[in-house]
Amino acid sequence: MRDRFIKATVVVAAALMLVTGGWARLDPASFARWTNWPDHQHFLHDAGVFQLGIGLMMLCALWWRDVVAVVLAGFVFTNGLHAVNHWLDRHLGGRDSDWWTLAIFSLIAGAALVARLRALKANDERGRA
Repeated sequence: MRDRFIKATVVVAAALMLVTGGWARLDPASFARWTNWPDHQHFLHDAGVFQLGIGLMMLCALWWRDVVAVVLAGFVFTNGLHAVNHWLDRHLGGRDSDWWTLAIFSLIAGAALVARLRALKANDERGRA
């Protein structure tokens, strides 16, 4: 019973993060009005992406029991979308190097995630042998 409550809470909280994050990312003006925040498009895009990342990591924690895999997946997803934000919002300011610097770190973390998942799979297969 307690395990179902915990999982249900994680799913509901993750859904809340995903919905509000998607809203802030896709319609920042509407989100700013609803939250009574200033309508700063780029920062609302970033806030949305970070909320999406929280939601994703919460769901990944139900699937993977390995905390390193969960945080790497969250970083790759969140920082990758953060790089996309900087690319799409480059007309709003920032440095020309922001998007590709963020993207490089996402690619490195993606390689680390693949390596981690392979190591976990190899350990699991050795344990069954």
